[in-house]
Amino acid sequence: MNAPNRIVCADNLDYLASLEGELADLIYIDPPFNTGRRQERQRMKAVHDEEGGDRIGFSGRRYRTVELKKSGYNDAFHDFQAFIRPRLEEAHRLLAADGSFFLHIDFREVHYCKVVLDEIFGRECFMNEIIWAYDYGGRTKKKWSPKHDSILWYAKDPKRYTFDFEAMDRIPYMAPGLVTPEKAARGKTPTDVWWHTIVSPSGKEKTGYATQKPLGVLERIVKVHSAPGDLVLDFFGGSGTTGEAAAMNDRRFLLVDSNPEAIEVMVNRLERFEPELVVVEGLIDVAAEARDVPE
Repeated sequence: MNAPNRIVCADNLDYLASLEGELADLIYIDPPFNTGRRQERQRMKAVHDEEGGDRIGFSGRRYRTVELKKSGYNDAFHDFQAFIRPRLEEAHRLLAADGSFFLHIDFREVHYCKVVLDEIFGRECFMNEIIWAYDYGGRTKKKWSPKHDSILWYAKDPKRYTFDFEAMDRIPYMAPGLVTPEKAARGKTPTDVWWHTIVSPSGKEKTGYATQKPLGVLERIVKVHSAPGDLVLDFFGGSGTTGEAAAMNDRRFLLVDSNPEAIEVMVNRLERFEPELVVVEGLIDVAAEARDVPE
């Protein structure tokens, strides 16, 4: 599939079934985690207002905070396995013979998903469970506070897959005094535990989309597990982080989502990469809304 960058507004299962097999060199998905609640985040922007402003910015200019519509989706499933299994089966079908698949999930469903993936891909195709650890947010006094997600990596063929060790970013030594100055300056390669902050609520990377994942995490996956020109597929496109990580590193992206808010965020975020917007029949109103992106 030698296609341009593309954002597709569609039910992902229906759309995936329409695609030819083995088209994606790398697939990463960050599906709902089945938290049992609505995932939601309030979107805000500052508007210049010298009379009624509630914030002071550069050179004393006053700004008023305006609330935009909340971004989110319902994250509760009566039978999560019935929802996710057919989509994992499609991922296996669409993955290139030397491709890699990454499932980003958390403690609620990771064990069940691994059993399903072992059945679909084969246990021998399981390569790593990567732990993304972060230290942000509230703490509970009733148990050890959960501050990590799991990312399961499967190769279509465990003897033939992309793993570009030299493209791996370096991280600081936790005890730099125990290594030579040269090693300390160079840093070390990451293990299967990735310490990376969440997207800052006030940072430039923030899109306002609930459950947005950090660009740094996706760039690491894209750089190591694909090559320039490869097609990266994410059929839970969300905030478009996968697409940005791919495009910034000379890969092509195909993002799919049925949530109008996700389409709006992705169109706005990825505009500079000139993606093609595809809307399935019956969802034309979503395309209009996606193009009418607030500043």
